[in-house]
Amino acid sequence: MSSFLFIFAIVLYATVLFILFAFGVNFLYLALVTARKSGADPVAPPLTEQPLVSVQIPIFNELYVAERLIDACARFEWDAAKLEILVLDDSTDETREIAQKAVERWQAHGVNIKHVHRTLRTGFKAGALAAGMTLTNADYIAYFDADFIPPRDFLLKTIPHFVADTNEKLAFIQTRWGHVNREYSLLTFLQALAIDAHFVVEQFARSRGGYWFNFNGTAGVWRRAAIENAGGWKQDTLTEDLDLSYRAFLQGWNALYLRDVVTRAELPVTFSAYQRQQHRWAKGSLECAVKLLPQVWNAPISLARKLEATFHLTGYSIHLFMFALMLVYPAIVFYSQQFPALLALYGVGALFNLSALAPTMYFTLAQKELGSGWWRKIPAILFIMALGAGMMPNTVRAAWEMVTGRGKSFERTPKFGVEQSGEAWVNKKYQLHLDFWVLFEFMVAAWNLFTLIYSLRAGNWVIAFYAGIFFVGALFVSGLSIAQNIQVRQYRKKALVATA
Repeated sequence: MSSFLFIFAIVLYATVLFILFAFGVNFLYLALVTARKSGADPVAPPLTEQPLVSVQIPIFNELYVAERLIDACARFEWDAAKLEILVLDDSTDETREIAQKAVERWQAHGVNIKHVHRTLRTGFKAGALAAGMTLTNADYIAYFDADFIPPRDFLLKTIPHFVADTNEKLAFIQTRWGHVNREYSLLTFLQALAIDAHFVVEQFARSRGGYWFNFNGTAGVWRRAAIENAGGWKQDTLTEDLDLSYRAFLQGWNALYLRDVVTRAELPVTFSAYQRQQHRWAKGSLECAVKLLPQVWNAPISLARKLEATFHLTGYSIHLFMFALMLVYPAIVFYSQQFPALLALYGVGALFNLSALAPTMYFTLAQKELGSGWWRKIPAILFIMALGAGMMPNTVRAAWEMVTGRGKSFERTPKFGVEQSGEAWVNKKYQLHLDFWVLFEFMVAAWNLFTLIYSLRAGNWVIAFYAGIFFVGALFVSGLSIAQNIQVRQYRKKALVATA
């Protein structure tokens, strides 16, 4: 039995290290492509005539931000006769009345805008988008989630690329996400750094490198024909945007990413909301990987595209492999003491571990690309490693639910309309209850604390270093969730006392 455990631990350790090393190398490759391809977005020829564009806004219980988005879209610089706005509202609270009043206000100003309310939220967001397709004849459809604030010239900067004769197979255009509350807190700042890396490096490198990338669900425009040809919006995954993007690529369409066109959005200010968002993205991405990877590898495309698509679709699995590495670390420390000859193999593993630093370079390059002062953000970038480690249990939960078929519903990420530092969020609706999963996060923190102490006593400094990062990350995630929950409870208690 002991020999089996020994072999199992060594093989698991080596396998996980190799996979993480491959992901690390790919991070470095995307960073290299970004550094080599950096430059302005392609310039589209001017329009001779503006085509009909449908702007569609799917919302569900967004009373703090719905009106802000409707106002922004109603102010688009576009021929009023060639612009329609559909507010696809599945709300069950006062958001419905707020949206209706905003729509009526703009209708009085001559804007072609309609409020469409579904009494049954069939298919969740994907269902709303599919319904929106039946309500328009426009060849181009722009999509915006409720927490976004598109610039007035958004359509002027995107639609011309579709009309160009050379882009007949252009399925969609994705723009870069900006942030209205980047400096609100440490949490929003860390989120901004991570999103910047995704859009400034990852999306840019895949687009400019000729690889497949995804529509991010918002702040982009689709060609109607591409949506229909790819099979339309489907609800069998929680990331309908990623799913549709790859189905379009598999049908021979291409896409364009415009890094210089920025659409600002509100970042979640509570950790519970951030975890819910990441849980949905993780689970949906893994669902898409299972659904689409066989088709990708059977597609008549280059091996490089297949490999990059695999890294893309399985990106969240990094957390799963890190979790496996975390579990096996104590065994590796133990066996390296029992069998000193393994130290040579362990030394190779330590070298592979260095690939874990690739994301740090990845995030740093993104900030460097965005402008001066990037070096001041390095401490926060280093802390992202801990945040990522702390999010491992969240992704493990997403994978478990996918495998067991649990949690099929689409859970929205609550937004509070918070932009400036000092603005309160504890007095807003949509607060999430403290999840029991925080107990598992504490268990993960305890496990890593044990590994840290054990590794230090054994003189295994490399594993001690990573166990320390995992411990800090798990403690930060669970601690922040509890601290914010206490804030909400204290506010509600004071409110009850004040009204008594």
